[in-house]
Amino acid sequence: MPIAKLDDTLEMYYQVDDYTDPWRTPETVVLHHGNAKSSKLWYAWVPLLARQYRVVRLDARGFGRSTVPPPGYSWSLSNFAGDLLSLLDRLELDKVHLIGETVGGTISLQFAYEHPERLHSLAVCTSPFKFAGVPTYQEYYRLVKAEGVAGWARKTADRRLDPARSDPAHREWYIQQMSQTSQRVVLETLAYLSTQDLSGVLPKVQTPTLILVAQEGEANSPQRAQAMADLLPDCRLVAVPGASGYVQHSAPDKCVAAWREFIGLLSH
Repeated sequence: MPIAKLDDTLEMYYQVDDYTDPWRTPETVVLHHGNAKSSKLWYAWVPLLARQYRVVRLDARGFGRSTVPPPGYSWSLSNFAGDLLSLLDRLELDKVHLIGETVGGTISLQFAYEHPERLHSLAVCTSPFKFAGVPTYQEYYRLVKAEGVAGWARKTADRRLDPARSDPAHREWYIQQMSQTSQRVVLETLAYLSTQDLSGVLPKVQTPTLILVAQEGEANSPQRAQAMADLLPDCRLVAVPGASGYVQHSAPDKCVAAWREFIGLLSH
């Protein structure tokens, strides 16, 4: 099992998928999951990317198979970004394409602000940038505290995968994956995130950025995505046609196609 001991407090699980021609030196794509998730949620993206790119998936601190910090750990977007930087250094990756989903996208935006020299490009999928003053995150906190991670994941499942358009087995698997996360970790991260607002950071992000959202569904929040795009200096917003819920999970093939088009535009 690939584990990187990044410091005395963190053993980070990661996985590398590389099916590129062995005589080539491919660029690397790093996939960063969101809250209460793990690298497993990217399963559908890997075969779509790994023939042309080296694909690295990680379990962030506190999630999946990585170290769960003790109570009182100082959660922050900068600390998550620092963990990612340490992993890139350990794997000797100078520059990568970074793709984050939900809060993983928020972390990726912070990473692009703090470490722009390490990125070729950035993509965020269904990702918030402003939590402060948004009641949703406080409601999530109360729900997790009252009913646990599994109860929260089940009661909010329709936001992630539209029940009218998704396989019930996919939805149940998704819920079970989220349910494996420590309740304490989810409560602590939600409490921290509910105070955050990257509105002042985004105008300073110079990395070419792709924003992916679903065209349909209540979780789309097109106004939120457009507000993010308006703040980023070098940004392309794509509302994936016909997609609903969390687009990175409901329409991975369309997301990768849009990302490939975006990367192609950068090379011209």
